[in-house]
Amino acid sequence: MTLFDESEYLERLGKTKTRMADAGIDVLVASDPANMNYLTGYDGWSFYVPQCVVVSLDADTPLWIGRGMDVAGARHTTFLPEADIIGYPDHYVQTLARHPMNFVGDMIAERGWGAKTVGVEMDAYYFSARAYAELQKHLPNARFANADLLVNWVRLIKSDAEIVIMRQAGQIANRVMTTAIDRLEPGVRECDAVAAVYQAQMSGTEAFGGDYPAIVPMMPTGEKTSAPHLTWTDAPYENEQMVNLELAACRHRYHCPIARTAYLGKNPPAKLVELAAHTVEGLDLTLAAIKPGMRAEAVEQVWRKHMAKVGLEKESRIGYAMGLNYPPDWGEHTASLRPGDQTVLEPNMTFHMILGMWMDDYGFECSESFRVSGDGCETFADVPRKLFVKA
Repeated sequence: MTLFDESEYLERLGKTKTRMADAGIDVLVASDPANMNYLTGYDGWSFYVPQCVVVSLDADTPLWIGRGMDVAGARHTTFLPEADIIGYPDHYVQTLARHPMNFVGDMIAERGWGAKTVGVEMDAYYFSARAYAELQKHLPNARFANADLLVNWVRLIKSDAEIVIMRQAGQIANRVMTTAIDRLEPGVRECDAVAAVYQAQMSGTEAFGGDYPAIVPMMPTGEKTSAPHLTWTDAPYENEQMVNLELAACRHRYHCPIARTAYLGKNPPAKLVELAAHTVEGLDLTLAAIKPGMRAEAVEQVWRKHMAKVGLEKESRIGYAMGLNYPPDWGEHTASLRPGDQTVLEPNMTFHMILGMWMDDYGFECSESFRVSGDGCETFADVPRKLFVKA
């Protein structure tokens, strides 16, 4: 059973085909698992082997092509008719003798599409250099084009039904972050606090459960808060120690990332308190400035001007489009809140604004996931924006 009505998937396919036609692409091979989900509903942990959804301008519905043992999963989660769900034999799996993209190429050729322009997602995590070479080998008469991010840009504006699910993820995110902060105590092992976070992510709320986020909890401590993207150890938390918390909730593969910083002890360093105040004020000002019709770079400019007044700057982007995704990333790889991004904000675009300030030996993080609304923006979670001090 699909998550959304079949009509929604057909609308997504229609928009995708329009982009394909504009790009001169006749057949699209989508290997990004999020794009496969978006176009058909398919949801399974099978992306460790090659798989794809093939969209042709000549066909009403796409083909799902994956490992034979995953065919049943496609039946359970997609809206596709049986004839469009195709499994390849297991002797294609993880061998040098042949490759699943040989099978995909044969399926494309059998349908009379072998001499057309075939678009492939050249920078997708799960589409390898070998996959591309093998597909080319089995489609010698095809013209190949880079269709990277073609579907991702269609995904940028969410439907109202998608927004409902992201709001639910926001409610789970409240519980996830609250659980993390509550669990932080001197003597508690970092791994045990993370275990509580995982439990909150999966159990969700009393009304609805959670899903596995595309990124693991990132909870560095002490001087390691000066670096992003660190996870955890089995060391116990200490008194007078800072902890960055970059977490997320996920509901039906739709994410709500959220970041905060906590301090264990009575005397947070003055430099941390000051950095937190400037960062939170900048986040508040930037969110308040968002309006449909703004360009992404103009959003970043609000933040940049505020921080310049206090002698601070952030070299990296301050946000990015996000929503539906699978490991290793919840971002959509399209619009970013940074200088030079000319993307015009429209209602139901969704972003994670992550204001991580990583200094020489400490750091502070505060973030919000939001959607662009008709007259501003709506944040999905409502955890207080501040430095949490646990005396």
